[in-house]
Amino acid sequence: MAAHTPLPPNLRRGLAAFSGSLFINNKTRDSGAACTYHPAHEVLASLPLQMMLYFNVYYFPVWCLAEGMMLQLKYHLLPLHYQCLLVAAFLILSLAEGSRLYLGYVGNLQEKVPELAGFLLLSFLIQLPLLLFLLTDSQVIHLPLEMAMHSLFLAFLVAEIAAAFLALKTMTKQLAAQFYLQQFKEGGGGWPGQGGAGGQAFEEG
Repeated sequence: MAAHTPLPPNLRRGLAAFSGSLFINNKTRDSGAACTYHPAHEVLASLPLQMMLYFNVYYFPVWCLAEGMMLQLKYHLLPLHYQCLLVAAFLILSLAEGSRLYLGYVGNLQEKVPELAGFLLLSFLIQLPLLLFLLTDSQVIHLPLEMAMHSLFLAFLVAEIAAAFLALKTMTKQLAAQFYLQQFKEGGGGWPGQGGAGGQAFEEG
């Protein structure tokens, strides 16, 4: 059974278009196309990414508990603006991580390009900058346990970004090939770009 995705249809189409423009020359119209694979299609889900997501799911509550304890210990030693910054960073990381892991699971296991693209964008645009801020800012009081927890979280994040990028590239190219084949079958003629009904249908798409 396909898992429900929280992404609105317009956002899913936008993420699919973003992935298509990033990896191929033509958009793939993925929104829903991932569900039309034939039973014997090549498995595109990334095993390394899935393994990292699995361990990340168990590590995340441990990170939350440890970071909450460390933040409480050093809270009164921080300037007021850093108190607000660290609390905001902790809340954003915690809230975004749940959505990020869910999108990663759905996007990878069900081979859905929009969800996997959303996972990649959350990882790169939100989680990575916040973690680097917590690790490198000179005004943050770095406790030993906190540094160890953040470093491991960062290692998970960087590895997942790399694996998700490769998986997204593979899925997007496969969906493009399926789109070409579908247009060829519907047109009943030559390959797209070579004239005939098939090429005209592809260009209109």
